Parts: sequence; C-alpha cells; structure tokens
Amino acid sequence: MIKKKKFEVEDTEFTFTFSKSRSNLNIAFNRISFIFFIFFIISLIFSIHLLHLGSRKTESIKNGQSDIFTKKLYRADIVDRNENYIVKTVSSINIGINPVQVIDKKKLLINLKYIFPDKNFQEIEKKLNKDKFFWFEKKISQEKYERIMNLGDKSIIPSESLTRLYPQRNLFSHIIGQIDDDNNGISGLEKSLDAKLKKIDKPITLTVDSDIQYLIRKELIKFNEIFKTIGSAAILINVNDGEIISLVSLPDFDPNKREKITDVNFINRATKGVYEFGSVFKTFTLAAAFDEKIIEPETEFNNLPKSLKCAQFNISEYDVKIPSNLTAEQILIRSGNIGSVRIGQKVGEEKFKSFLSKIDVLEKTNLEIDEVGEPIKFNWGKCPLATASFGHGITTTLLQLAKAYSIIVNGGYNVNPRLIKTYQKFKKERILNEEVSKKMLPILRKIVTTKEGTASLANVKGYEVGGKTGTAQKSISGVYTKKKINSFVSVFPVTNPKFVLAVMLDEPKTSIDYIYNYRDGSNIKYKGTPYNTAGWTTVEVTGQILEKIGPILATKYGEVK
Repeated sequence: MIKKKKFEVEDTEFTFTFSKSRSNLNIAFNRISFIFFIFFIISLIFSIHLLHLGSRKTESIKNGQSDIFTKKLYRADIVDRNENYIVKTVSSINIGINPVQVIDKKKLLINLKYIFPDKNFQEIEKKLNKDKFFWFEKKISQEKYERIMNLGDKSIIPSESLTRLYPQRNLFSHIIGQIDDDNNGISGLEKSLDAKLKKIDKPITLTVDSDIQYLIRKELIKFNEIFKTIGSAAILINVNDGEIISLVSLPDFDPNKREKITDVNFINRATKGVYEFGSVFKTFTLAAAFDEKIIEPETEFNNLPKSLKCAQFNISEYDVKIPSNLTAEQILIRSGNIGSVRIGQKVGEEKFKSFLSKIDVLEKTNLEIDEVGEPIKFNWGKCPLATASFGHGITTTLLQLAKAYSIIVNGGYNVNPRLIKTYQKFKKERILNEEVSKKMLPILRKIVTTKEGTASLANVKGYEVGGKTGTAQKSISGVYTKKKINSFVSVFPVTNPKFVLAVMLDEPKTSIDYIYNYRDGSNIKYKGTPYNTAGWTTVEVTGQILEKIGPILATKYGEVK
C-alpha cells in the first residue's frame, strides 16, 4: 500500500507539472493574437484614411480643383554671371476651403478664428455662404498648417504651391519682371522665358553682375535726388560681345510684392522708353561720313553761319561762341549744330538713313525681354535730314544708343545686346569700315579731355574715358517743352575699347547746392549747377559711376586702364 501511494504522488506531481506548461503556452499565444489584432486594426484604419483622401481628391476634381493635387509645380532659378541668386524658387503650402464640404460652418469659423485671429472673418463668412471654393491662406507657416489640418475638416484643402523669391529685391526688377498668382510670367524675363523656366532643371545664368548693378543703381538714386529727376537709366555693355553687365531703370519696384503697376513712370527707361537724345546723334553723322570716306577728321568747314532756316524751322547753335571755321573733329568736340548739318548734307539722305539702319537705331531691336521700345517712324526729307544730323526730331532707345556706339568703337563689328549668358562663339561680322573706329575714338576722347569738349567732368583718371553728350528738349504730345532728356554715352578705355556706358536723366533740374570737383588735377570746386545740360548733369553722374565700378571691372574683366 505504501508503494502504491508513493506512485500516486509521483504521478500527481507529473500530471501537475504537465498541466502548468500547457497553461503558459496558451497565455503566450493569446498575447501574440492580441498584438496581431491591434496591428490589423491600425492597418485597416490607415487604409480607410487613404481611401478617404482619394475620395476627397476625386471630389475636388469634380469641383474644378484638380490642379491642386495633380499639377507639378516647378520654375527654374535665375543667377547672375557670378552665380549669385537673382531669383530662387521654394515650395509653400496654400490652404483652400470648399464650402460645399463644410459640415458645421459656425464651428469651423470659431476654430479658424482661434488659429488666425487677425483675418477678416466677415469676408470669410461671406465666402463660405457663396458655396464656391476660395483660397483661405497662402504661404501658410508650418505651425499653422499643422494646426489647421488637425481640425480634421474635409472642407479644408491644402495645396503645394511655388513661391518665387527675389533676394535682390528691386535691383533687377526691370530685367526679371514679375509672375502672377498662378506662377505665370507677366513681364521681363519671367514672361519671355516662361516656358523655358517651367521646363529646364538647372538655373539660367544672366550676363549681369550684381555688384556692378548695385553700384550703378546707388549712384542713379543719389543723383535723382540731387537733380530732382522723374527717373533715370543706365546700360553698361561689353562692346565686343554685346553682354549687358548692368541695366538699371528708375523708379523700380520690388517683385516680391507682386503688385500691379499701372503708373507709366515705372516704364523701363533703358529699353522701353523712346526718346529724342539730341547731340549724341552727332557721333552717328560724323561716323557715317567716315564710313562713306567723304571727309577726314581734319576736313575744314569754313564760314559756318550761326543759324540757318529749313522750311519754317530755324536751326541755330546752342552756343554763340562756337567759331565759324571748324574742322570735322572740332564740330563734334564742340557739339556744333550747324557744322553737323553740313556734314549730314555731305553724307546725303539715303546714305545717312542706310548708316543708321546698319547700326540699328531706326527700327525696334531685339532683346530677351518683351519690354523693348520701337522708335517713332521718321519721315525723311531735306529738313528732316538736317535736324537728324544734330539729333533733333529723331528717336530711339537707350539700349540702341549703347549698341550703336559699341559698333562704332569696336572696329565696326555688329553686336547684339543680350542678357542671357551663352558660351557659344559667334562669328564676328564687320558692318562698318574699320577706319571708322580709328578716327572716331581719338575725337571721343578729346570731348572728355579738352577744354573745348563738353564732358570734362567724366575724365576719371586712369580709365581713358571718351564719349558724347546729348541735351534734348522733351516732346510731350508733339509739343517741345522746357523739360529735358540729358544723356551721355561713354566708352572706355579708348585705346582698347571694352565697355560702353550709356546714362540718361529724365527731366533733371539744376542744383544750387551740389559741389563739383574738377578731375583735371586743378582741385577746383564749383558749387551749384550753372546750366541744365548733359555736361553738368549726366556727365557728372557718369564720372561718379566710373569711379565706383572701374576698380571692380579691372579686377573681374581684365585691365580697363
């Protein structure tokens, strides 16, 4: 009995141990099943959420908002010649509301007021009641985006959008232009390159230099205040390849604001404005005579009258002190009107017209932006030839002046101004006799260096500046007024021309306080503007600009002295 009892105990212990092991396995299995169930539920919820988003997308497409979800947004960046950003593209989020999908308008408005306390919710409520999709907030911050999406209201529709940033602000506004709220270009390069900007995947490089642009703009702003102009402009161009290093027009604007500009005073005066520039055309008259080999710099013009009549018009000298006997080069140096008429008459109507066409000042020229002006049609004849010879009655743009002077001083080779950098080699085409540059450059230099010249204030030491001034009465509605366009086209260095800088001031006035410092080594100072002419206004601006940009040009683009 004792052995039997012992056996039963051992058997009991064995049975007990076995039962316990079975129980542990069941518990582990149940835990695994529970965890699997939880993951299953989470996956199911996520899948349902995706389906819900898909349904929202479908609904938005039905409501005409398909572009919110399907449109790929892209626009290439724009950099200057030194790879400094002029335009940069970044992504942002816009929030729209579809009133049709709003469940509780009152609750939605309360929640939105809490997140956006500064918005005009009277207008928002009106829009909600119209049952038409509208944009509630554009370029929303990350924090507010998360808060508004946490509301879980299916009427709230986020959309990724493209934002164009202009880190240089006003600096290149007339070149770059603007885009609208749909990211389509509406002016400047943003418009003319619209399709390309949406297609290419690398930045577009321009020919302009941000440092030079900044310095020229700064000087123009300063002198706009000194001479109380309504605007001004400047173009710096490489005479050998047509690259525009700087193009400034004032007043300008900040493209970041995307404001609609209707004030005509914001016209691009460098490329779009069409003006009579006056005596800068006398350079063309003399160059045409050299090109036709009609006269030489030393050719004498004797017994020049102080005035002459052409039909009902009276043409006279601007300065009665100009001698009656002058050589061809002295006529340009002294900016003689009557002498220029005589040279023009020697060239003749057809040949002078042909010359002006070759250097591209009569018809609309080409540039990568659309804002390019078209010169007013000029009706040729005996008297128009006379007036055009000294720059009266004939119009063009500052851009075309810069181009024409480049051709005259670069050996007679055609150049096409451009804003977009290219590394293609162009075949140079000579369109003027090479002797034209050789004869013209010393004369343009004397206009700056001699006491008879009209541009001595631009004689910046070390840069061999040459050029020609122009002072013209402004024609408004066909009537000449006392308002003026003062211009100066400079070339430097004259011994090896590299750059043309064309500067114009629109309606300058004299200053009683400005101090002029002569650059002839005499240390003479003169207070107050004695005459409202280019020689005392635009030439001084040009001299100040050259002092600032000369060292940079020498460093970046080779010796300019």
